[in-house]
Amino acid sequence: MVLPVLVALALGLAWVLALAGTQVRVVDAAREVARAAARDEGHGDAVALGRRVAPAGAAVDVHEDGRTVVARVRATVRGPGGLFAFVPGVTVEGEAVAAREQP
Repeated sequence: MVLPVLVALALGLAWVLALAGTQVRVVDAAREVARAAARDEGHGDAVALGRRVAPAGAAVDVHEDGRTVVARVRATVRGPGGLFAFVPGVTVEGEAVAAREQP
């Protein structure tokens, strides 16, 4: 009787760990994009660097605001399914700001 509860608890914890890991990857990708754009590596190259770090299917957005570059990365983590099919997907976001480097 306790075994199904333990299995469900283990699945829930694994999903929470996947969610935390995705959050870290999203923040790292935003930092990578902001750094590259601040070094004036070009919009396309900066986004490509961020996509290498970001989870598959993540949305990458870069805004240049005068002397700073703001990068936002967003990804959706699907629900765990199975017994937890009622849990919807969760969207995680990361943002990084970098000052433009002077040539």
